[in-house]
Amino acid sequence: MPTLETPRLILRLPTTADIDPLDEMDADPEVMRYIGDGSVHPRTPTETAGIVPAAQRRWDERGYGLLSVTLRESGEFLGWVNLASPEFLPEVLPAVEIGWRFLRRHWGHGYATEAARPLLNFGITNCGLERIVSIRHLDNVASQRVMEKLGLHFDHETVVPRTQQPVAVHAITRAEYGRITAA
Repeated sequence: MPTLETPRLILRLPTTADIDPLDEMDADPEVMRYIGDGSVHPRTPTETAGIVPAAQRRWDERGYGLLSVTLRESGEFLGWVNLASPEFLPEVLPAVEIGWRFLRRHWGHGYATEAARPLLNFGITNCGLERIVSIRHLDNVASQRVMEKLGLHFDHETVVPRTQQPVAVHAITRAEYGRITAA
């Protein structure tokens, strides 16, 4: 598992120190507004603690997964970025999705783009992924802006079968990524 760094951020495997801020983040209705059906489903402490070994397993099995995002200067947990299979949307499979979630107090500082950029590069360059998607609620314009800054283009609209939630699928291919990074 890599530790990825940017001028302001460190992206690393989750640790038990991340459990409380993960719970705080996922209990915030505004953070969860565009996730799944938009309702908050608080986890038990055991479920939250399970995120740490699950993240390790996914990295071991797939060579990519979830990374906690922390401030370089303080180590404060900001949120996470993730490369994962979007099982909730079978029509795009096989695929790998890039996603992110941040504590609300850290919104609007450019952290999502800054953290997702090296993970996108890792997925294409180190993992050899040919295409990466990102899926957003139609009203989530903040995530749309992040996707556009990363070079992902709108691919199509569809509906998540389990929730009947309309979503937009954005994508970038290895070739498109190569052209963007060469420019």
